[in-house]
Amino acid sequence: MIRVRDLRVDYDNFCAVRDLSLEIENGSVFGLIGPNGAGKTTTMRAILGLLEPTYGEIIVGDVNIRERPEDACRVIGFMPDFPPMYEDLIVWEFLDLFAACYYVPRRQRPDIIEEYLHLVGLWKKRDAFVGQLSRGMRQRLILAKTLIPDPQVLMLDEPASGLDPHARIDLKNILKTLAQRGKTVLVSSHILSEMGEFCTSVGIMQRGRMVVSGSVEEVTHSVMGQAVVAIEILDKHEAFRSIMSRDRRAGPLTEVGMNSFEFSHDGEAPELSELLSRLVTGGIPVVAFGRKKDGLEEVFLKVGAKEVS
Repeated sequence: MIRVRDLRVDYDNFCAVRDLSLEIENGSVFGLIGPNGAGKTTTMRAILGLLEPTYGEIIVGDVNIRERPEDACRVIGFMPDFPPMYEDLIVWEFLDLFAACYYVPRRQRPDIIEEYLHLVGLWKKRDAFVGQLSRGMRQRLILAKTLIPDPQVLMLDEPASGLDPHARIDLKNILKTLAQRGKTVLVSSHILSEMGEFCTSVGIMQRGRMVVSGSVEEVTHSVMGQAVVAIEILDKHEAFRSIMSRDRRAGPLTEVGMNSFEFSHDGEAPELSELLSRLVTGGIPVVAFGRKKDGLEEVFLKVGAKEVS
């Protein structure tokens, strides 16, 4: 669990983070989103205890970072964007070195190394030199290294950078697995399309402030407003329009293609389900029906537009 209250970080006369608060529960993957200079890295460094905030409270697990920084290091695993690598080591030797640094008993190291090499998909590369690995494979290796001490909280800076599409799918599955194990994961990334798949919740930062945060669905609804529903039917347009006109929560129909329509709707899932049931009961041959999902790119751009205005 990560809990931040009223965090402020000043660099001389410049305020990098202003009165930021957030809470990330166990089993969550939280995406920290923002443009360059928004304060993401400063926020992560403060949570890690790498810099002293001007004021504010930071709790990681059950540890107050400012009061017990050494204890906090034992519950946090950090994966930086461009970590240094020992290129003349073999993959398993690289992990064995860090396992020794983490005081993992020698007899336990082979099993732990095998477990995490399988988890990150590098088992077949266990005898390759680190210097021979691609950028994406290096990212996987650093993630495996970060997991060796079994940290309660994981903080990942641009973990999908340099990964091909297949590797990004693997990363998404790894993060889901870690969340299912009860880990708290904080991810900072600029690849917003991937963040929507990785994360259960997000926070959008602008100019040092947390503009909006919550589950992906909550943030999308808060920023984008009413849901837009897409529907495709076969025929019976008049009967379809008649049923739609009687739904008080539905906005005007917009025809977007042959037999395809879109409309805004301010109801939740139960109200949408009732509308679909009325259409089917009314004899409307519905081919497809569902909310259009706004990507985090659209949400982020709209938040940015509000900030500029």
